[in-house]
Amino acid sequence: MAAERLSSVLRHITPGKSSPLDTITQQNPDDIVITLAIRTPLTKARKGGFKDTHLESLVYKTLEQVLRKSRIDPQMVEDICLGNVSDAKAAYYVRAACLAAGFPNTTAAYSTNRFCSSGLKATQDIAAQIQTGAIEIGIAIGAESMSDGGDRLTRPFADDVLSASQEAVDCLQPMGQTSENVGKDFNISREAQDRYAAESFRRAEVAQKAGWFADEITPITVTVKDLKTGEEKSVTVTQDEGPRHGTTFESLSKIRPAFPDFGDRSTGGNSSQVTDGAAAVLLMKRSKALELNQPIVAKYVGATVAGLAPRIMGIGPSIAIPKLLSKYQLTLDDIDVIELNEAFASMAVYCKDTLKLDHAKMNPRGGAIALGHPLGATGARQIVTGLSECRRQKKKILLTSMCIGTGMGMAGLFVNEQV
Repeated sequence: MAAERLSSVLRHITPGKSSPLDTITQQNPDDIVITLAIRTPLTKARKGGFKDTHLESLVYKTLEQVLRKSRIDPQMVEDICLGNVSDAKAAYYVRAACLAAGFPNTTAAYSTNRFCSSGLKATQDIAAQIQTGAIEIGIAIGAESMSDGGDRLTRPFADDVLSASQEAVDCLQPMGQTSENVGKDFNISREAQDRYAAESFRRAEVAQKAGWFADEITPITVTVKDLKTGEEKSVTVTQDEGPRHGTTFESLSKIRPAFPDFGDRSTGGNSSQVTDGAAAVLLMKRSKALELNQPIVAKYVGATVAGLAPRIMGIGPSIAIPKLLSKYQLTLDDIDVIELNEAFASMAVYCKDTLKLDHAKMNPRGGAIALGHPLGATGARQIVTGLSECRRQKKKILLTSMCIGTGMGMAGLFVNEQV
């Protein structure tokens, strides 16, 4: 603390201006920091390791790991926010899960839903509470059991809503249709999408074989029922099930279109996989982390959201990323690692090309096409994966971004402090 105060005083008396990059990397007692960032393995929905693990159990087991790995006194955690998309009962589940995991009844809990960015939104919510002094310590978790259900509407919108706006009508379009819209509207070919997907699989294979995921994944022990015999057994899931080693452009090009009613460019091979999984981050002020001797993993800088036409919802990152960079007077040259959600290859290719993203910086370990996309978890999973990759490369600045159903984009900015 004394060294930080001295550094702060010296900055005030030393001539010259700080650059925007210097500003966000400066360390101050009131910074919001991440002291733990972990995730479960990502498993195949309805047939993978978590197929028989309900949402509340997945959250419970993840929170248990947060306590075990951080050694934080659970009585000091004041609020837990669960980002989840598919389950309207998520607020019940996270409350029960946190009590089961060992948090006292004085620890509050709630859920939030901003579609695929729900995990990032949970992080933003907890950080904002700490910034305003509402709480001192909180946990953001994103979790999804796609084995248990999906996020489709059970009925159309009311007639008065549908008759008032075509864009309101467009909010009913399934995600596969919006992917085909992006492919058609912006001339993103099936070949370009398959080539992008093949590279995502290749990167995930390299990362998995090299053990790069080891420091971000916490093994989870669950009970799995055999689909044929009904026999139950305990298994410990240790790695992602999505990566298909040996996947090539040629093999992907043979897969049939997934949404033939809307187009012929998006397939099961170049779209994100249906997945179960969770990720969590522990947040507090820097001063509190130093007081508690908690390791500082990263600094949370900020996040923002932006809207766009629902029918091309997938290109949301191309709107949100420039907005966030402008807020902090940064450019893409300042960013070291970019985690951009690969909901569909169509939108990933569009965002990469339109923003002129350096592909070497973008999803270095592969993205949702290869790893899977447990809807509410991915926004937090990207933080965990991106920070792990920053540590591996000894890089500092992480940018994460998501497309959001019904036409939005979200982006978050973080500084890795374990270089």
